[in-house]
Amino acid sequence: MSRPSQTRVVWTAVFALPLLFASVAALQTRIDAQTRKQSQTQEMLLLSSPTVVKKLSLGYDSLLADVYWTRVVQYYGERLVKGGADYDLLWPLLDITTTLDPKLVVAYRFGAIFLSLPHVPPGSNLVGGAGRTDLAVELVKRGIAANPENWVLDSDLGFLYYWQLKDYKNASAAYLDGSTKPKAPQWLKMMAARVAAKGGSFENSSLIWSEVYASTKNPQIQKLAWTMLRALRAQDDEMHLDELATAYRKRIGRYPTSTAELLNAGYLTKIPVDPAGHPYVFGAEGKSRLAPDSPVVIPPK
Repeated sequence: MSRPSQTRVVWTAVFALPLLFASVAALQTRIDAQTRKQSQTQEMLLLSSPTVVKKLSLGYDSLLADVYWTRVVQYYGERLVKGGADYDLLWPLLDITTTLDPKLVVAYRFGAIFLSLPHVPPGSNLVGGAGRTDLAVELVKRGIAANPENWVLDSDLGFLYYWQLKDYKNASAAYLDGSTKPKAPQWLKMMAARVAAKGGSFENSSLIWSEVYASTKNPQIQKLAWTMLRALRAQDDEMHLDELATAYRKRIGRYPTSTAELLNAGYLTKIPVDPAGHPYVFGAEGKSRLAPDSPVVIPPK
């Protein structure tokens, strides 16, 4: 190619790149304005095609992937604040992001969490998401295939199988696969064995959420992990109190109406409180529960 021709190619790329990103931004703005509508425009369908976007990237795949990952975070964050919103475009945006840059591990990790979290009603203290664990599993498996030596993604897959799907066999297998990879921590092999042996125990669940909390700097995910750790402790406390209430009934002939009764009868050494410091209360049939004013939230099963 002659030097004038090479110069024309370079300047064409220089002028085309800003136009490309401007077009993407304009079309994405139109998409966001229509996310609550049932019908989709042709522009939305265009930007839902990873193949088309990759062709339009002019070789700037990684740069454009960062742009789309930013859009994923913005899209999720906007709906998270509203509560009860739909997440219809979350998967298409993640699909494009990871097609453009298969090595963008953060997109697989946090994208899977955004996809797998269940819908929550407006005003809920819980962090919600798209309620599509099936797509989350597909996304992480895609990440593992593109990043075969990254044990973190195997850990995320194990988490999805364990927590969201209650599939302890596949959860154990995912943790075990991760444990064989370079620089994998010992706790992965331990989790593989524990999950295989005990399934969905409170102890296992607490350990997994503790690892989630410790391994992320994302404030939303940390809040979720912190909320779940408190909920798990409260559930464990309630289960123990229910057992004591059953023993009390066998001895006294009725269920206790308060933890103070259990304390006075010698079943407790002190009044138990939830992770926020509120005493537990008893309802009908001797079932313990959180106090009405407790800020601790136990997700519905």
